[in-house]
Amino acid sequence: MSTHTTRPTSEALYEIAQECIVGGVNSPSRSFKAVGGGAPVYMERGEGAYFYDVDGNRYIDYLAAYGPIITGHGHPHITEAITHAAQNGLLYGTPHRLEIDFAHKLQKAIPSLEKVRFTNSGTEAVMTTIRVARAYTGRELVVKFSGCYHGHSDLMLIAAGSGPATLGSPDSAGVTKATAKEVITTPFNDIESYRQIMEQWGDQVACVLVEPIVGNFGIVEPQPGFLAAVNEITHAHGALVIYDEVITAFRFTYGSAQELLNIRPDMTA
Repeated sequence: MSTHTTRPTSEALYEIAQECIVGGVNSPSRSFKAVGGGAPVYMERGEGAYFYDVDGNRYIDYLAAYGPIITGHGHPHITEAITHAAQNGLLYGTPHRLEIDFAHKLQKAIPSLEKVRFTNSGTEAVMTTIRVARAYTGRELVVKFSGCYHGHSDLMLIAAGSGPATLGSPDSAGVTKATAKEVITTPFNDIESYRQIMEQWGDQVACVLVEPIVGNFGIVEPQPGFLAAVNEITHAHGALVIYDEVITAFRFTYGSAQELLNIRPDMTA
């Protein structure tokens, strides 16, 4: 791996990007300012376990595009499949047999999936499961664990309130106080705090969102019995358990973290 620290081309591109892209990057996670850095590193290409920036520096790719590049860059089998698909057309706006094939493969890999609905992003997947939970239960409140990331929708950009059983507060400018009142946050791995929340708000809660293994603030595993207790408490109050496996599925094991941990939710995003 290169130890070069000079990145003049990245710095120049960042200056140009700030003229046309908000903040110079298209995701907060791509900004180095949050960790005291300057211009982000602009990549040119990837090959296997490495990628190369626009200044010719080589890096071991521990990022893996935050998960999807689990087979490395330019894997021959995947490249061949993408090329074949492109030759037959990339977008139809109609159903395709591959949707059925893929859905069946997901069901075999993740047995809790009784039915599958494809969306364009993890954010939309979470939004859809919440909508289904609200429709099924006839309730509106959503519980999430502090610090966990569930997409870029207003409802999920909510920070913890002032106490263990209080409603949340907006975590981003532009998120309304009314939206914040629909979400309750609680610490991960603290089952007593969760129990307290459900005792107070349970009859109004539609669902709880769970990262079975937390990825947004390090790899945090659930304490023994925590996920089972969440299921038990949630169902006792007539609410649903939703697992957000946008990051954990197929990364820790083939299938999902729920299979690895031997626990099942009501829905999976």
